[in-house]
Amino acid sequence: MPPLLAETKTTDLFIRKVNDMISANNISLRVGKKALFEDVNIKFTEGNCYGLIGANGAGKSTFLKILSGQLEPTSGDIAITPGQRLSLLQQDHFKYDEFTVLDTVIMGNKRLYDIMKEKEAIYMKEDFSDEDGIRASELEAEFADMDGWNAESDAATLLNGLGVPTDDHYTLMADLPGAVKVKVLLAQALFGNPDILLLDEPTNHLDLDAISWLEEFLINFENTVIVVSHDRYFLNKVCTNIADMDYGKIQLYAGNYDFWYESSQLIVRQMKEANKKKEEKIKELQEFIQRFSANASKSKQATSRKRALEKIQLDEIRPSSRKYPYIDFRPEREIGNDVLFVEGISKTIDGVKVLDNISFTVNHDDKIAFVGGNELAKTTLFKILAGELEPDEGSYKWGVTTSQSYFPKDNTAIFDTDELIVDWLTQYSEIKDATYVRGFLGRMLFAGEDGVKKMRVLSGGEKVRVLLSRMMIMGSNVLMFDEPTDHLDMESITALNNGMIKFPGVILFACRDHQVVQTTANRIIEFLPNGSMIDKITTYDEYLESDEMARKRQVYSMSEDDENDN
Repeated sequence: MPPLLAETKTTDLFIRKVNDMISANNISLRVGKKALFEDVNIKFTEGNCYGLIGANGAGKSTFLKILSGQLEPTSGDIAITPGQRLSLLQQDHFKYDEFTVLDTVIMGNKRLYDIMKEKEAIYMKEDFSDEDGIRASELEAEFADMDGWNAESDAATLLNGLGVPTDDHYTLMADLPGAVKVKVLLAQALFGNPDILLLDEPTNHLDLDAISWLEEFLINFENTVIVVSHDRYFLNKVCTNIADMDYGKIQLYAGNYDFWYESSQLIVRQMKEANKKKEEKIKELQEFIQRFSANASKSKQATSRKRALEKIQLDEIRPSSRKYPYIDFRPEREIGNDVLFVEGISKTIDGVKVLDNISFTVNHDDKIAFVGGNELAKTTLFKILAGELEPDEGSYKWGVTTSQSYFPKDNTAIFDTDELIVDWLTQYSEIKDATYVRGFLGRMLFAGEDGVKKMRVLSGGEKVRVLLSRMMIMGSNVLMFDEPTDHLDMESITALNNGMIKFPGVILFACRDHQVVQTTANRIIEFLPNGSMIDKITTYDEYLESDEMARKRQVYSMSEDDENDN
């Protein structure tokens, strides 16, 4: 009997675990005549972290809104286990401007916050009635059950973990800079141990220390997490499953992003190989039939082969709707040993010294990542090396065998024209042929009429792809990138990353994408807040591990444009 009882308990536990979930049942969403989703059925269960991936426009953020109840689907329904609380990362950075930071975080559990405020209102009454006393006692009991007495300390713990100073906890949200607001809203989503946690791009505008803390939090989080992110490094760290959104459906896969990517590529290769073998078999049978169908002695065999031919069916490989640009930087000439000499460069902007006596030498095998929270210092150096700015002091010298291409962080001036893409790009090509130039644009997903779009009307991602096309067509042996992954989808980031890795020349770059830096750079130069620098030949991860303060220095500011985008 005891074993039977034990088995019953285990079964009950299993059933409970399976039932703790959020599921989408026959979800369809139509925008006009277009179906964004069609009969989507998927279950997200407790204890797993799901990375929701898909091409730009696939509807990842839209699907999160449907799951959260912010958006009604055309058909179907969302089912959540009764009694479970869902929490969503808010995207409106101005929504809580009139509230303090601590109150904003506690609002992550609306019921708890409402109880707190109702209690306060009752206790502030001058004419406290018996009914008020009864109601207050009811609220106190519920408040205690929800661990309300620890709410402020729990909120403070989350804020401190994300790097929001204690001095800011009672500050109004309106008085905070954008990058701190992001952290507060993230703490709000995490507050109170929600049963289901929905996160849309949670690492945007976070410094490395905050990202690392969030990774650890999610790894140890025991409930259900569904996250949308372009950060492959982050997805690899936290995800137990990948939910791939393609063709209006969502397919679940076990493992992190890299496992999904490698597995999907392997399956496609295997299917192609299987089809290749089938094609060879078909060809062989066809040749036999042609040779021997007229030969009486072989006619029976030929008929048999013909029947076999009819049975062979090629498996249809349904290619992903994702479009990967083809990024391949090929230098027209090999680079020599003398690449770049920087000697004592200083630059002051608006009274602040952003570069202070900067000196370094670039070697012909270097791929240098410029890191640190001082983004102005990085941009200023790139502009100096590209000839767009003059240093206040010091000098630099490019080697005679070098040729440079520069990807600027701010491309506003470049695209302030009605010139067609193909015409603009032709000026950078040695071969002044529109067909040749459009070949480069085609590789970067500007198919057909897209190649004759005006520069002015391009989206952020399209502008980046145009600039990358320019760098490819120029054939330089030194590439300078200032935040090239901004505005790119995951497919384009992957293609750019691969192109940077295999590039045989020198790369100088600044990039917030951890995986791009880790897989590309063999040397790290960090600009410190005072304008000085640290220079080490090492990988990015080794650099962060060797200097415990390095991660804390990677604190990025948030521009007005960034805030307005949300």
